[in-house]
Amino acid sequence: MRAALLQITSSDDPAENLAMLRPMLAQAARDGAEFVLTPEVTNCVSSSRARQRAVLRPEAEDPVLAGLREEAARLGIWILAGSLAVLSEPPEERFANRSFLIDAAGNIAARYDKMHMFDVQVTETETYRESAGFAPGESAVLADTPFGKVGLTVCYDVRFAYLYRALARAGAGILTVPAAFSPATGPGHWEPLLRARAIETGCFVLAPAQTGQHPVSEGRARTTHGHSLVVSPWGEVLADGGSAPGIVMVDLDLSDVQKARQQIPSLQHDREFVGPA
Repeated sequence: MRAALLQITSSDDPAENLAMLRPMLAQAARDGAEFVLTPEVTNCVSSSRARQRAVLRPEAEDPVLAGLREEAARLGIWILAGSLAVLSEPPEERFANRSFLIDAAGNIAARYDKMHMFDVQVTETETYRESAGFAPGESAVLADTPFGKVGLTVCYDVRFAYLYRALARAGAGILTVPAAFSPATGPGHWEPLLRARAIETGCFVLAPAQTGQHPVSEGRARTTHGHSLVVSPWGEVLADGGSAPGIVMVDLDLSDVQKARQQIPSLQHDREFVGPA
């Protein structure tokens, strides 16, 4: 199976971001991609709640989701909208950070709301309180596709190994980790965490990432780490997108999942235990 990871630098203008994505999707399809993945908050990167409130829409009205569904059907490809920031259903006033898996007919095959909120102070000047603006999801999501079962996750989820183990034990052979990773933690943590999740589960890990300095019309500017990665079930980095926007193409031999799990059958070796007290 040929996959394409789109490494992009989204702004806080959804229409502008969709216009950037369309030719990249077409190019990936021309190059033979069957599955194309975009990063976290593909439709809008913004630190301004006021700006988000002005431009974000409910899922049914989101123009980027509608455009991606059109492109999936037109090009005959599966698309993972890594995540889109959308308005939640009332009475929830916070936004949802929602990943959408779109099939080759343009239908939404699965949706997943990011569960783990990035509430951290990574440096003296870089603080995030994602839960102030986004409501956490409550359900893990596994989706059937023509190329196997796909487990959906988003960015900060990668630090919580139990989620990935649960997805793998439920049948996932591919794990998706779209991200807008901090440049403060990215150099030390991004690749080791993704490789660990692949090794622990015997899954392919596909992690499309935002990159660079994001143009914003208001609020604090944001920078992201880039380095979209594809990791094999054995923990090998098969592709690294570096720091520039672009398309990362990779061919996956899905039989490698079973091979890795036969060599190290750790998913069969879980044990119940008590403690610690």
